[in-house]
Amino acid sequence: MIDIKSVVELVSGTPQFRIVEDLSGNAPAYCFYTQSDLEEDLGGLNCQSNDRKQVRTFDAVNTLAEGDVVFSLLSGKAAIVQAQHGGYIFTQNYLAFKPTRELDARYLVYLVNEDRSIRHQLRISQQGSSVMKYTIAQLGSLMLPELPPPERQRLIGQLYLNQMQLAALKKRTAELETALVLGEIREAVQR
Repeated sequence: MIDIKSVVELVSGTPQFRIVEDLSGNAPAYCFYTQSDLEEDLGGLNCQSNDRKQVRTFDAVNTLAEGDVVFSLLSGKAAIVQAQHGGYIFTQNYLAFKPTRELDARYLVYLVNEDRSIRHQLRISQQGSSVMKYTIAQLGSLMLPELPPPERQRLIGQLYLNQMQLAALKKRTAELETALVLGEIREAVQR
C-alpha cells in the first residue's frame, strides 16, 4: 500500500464565506464549480449553462485548470476538469488532487471513484459522523494499492473515463427521448 500523500498533493478549495465581493465591476469575474460541473466532467459532457453563479473579487482564490483532478467532499466523487470549467473557483466543498508523475490522473479518478479498498476506507472514516461530508484529513490518510506501470494506469484510467462518458450519453439520450414522448403526448391530449 502507498500513502496517498506520497503521490498526490491535496489542495483545498477557497472558503466561499471569506471571498470579498467587489461590487464596482472592476474585479475579475469567476464562476463557482458545482456538483453538476463535476458530473459533466466525469461524463465527458459539455452542457454550457448561462445561469452560473459568479463572483467578482480581487481576492486570491483557488481556481481549477483543465486537466486537474477535482474531488467533491459532499458526493465523494472525483473527475478530471474539462476545458469549459477551467478558471472556475473551487470552494471548501472540493479538493484538487495534484498527482506526481508516478500516478496518471485518469487512473487516480478511477481509484478514488471505484477501487473497493479506497471506498471501504472512506466508508469507515465516515462511521459515527452525523454530517456526511468527507474531510481533507480523511483523504490525506488514504492508502492506495500498489501502482501498476504507467502505461497500464493510462489504459485503465482511459477505459474507465470512456465508460463514464458512454453511461452519461445513454442517460442523456433516455432523458431526451422521454421529453420528446411526453411532449407528443401533451400535444395529442390538447388536440
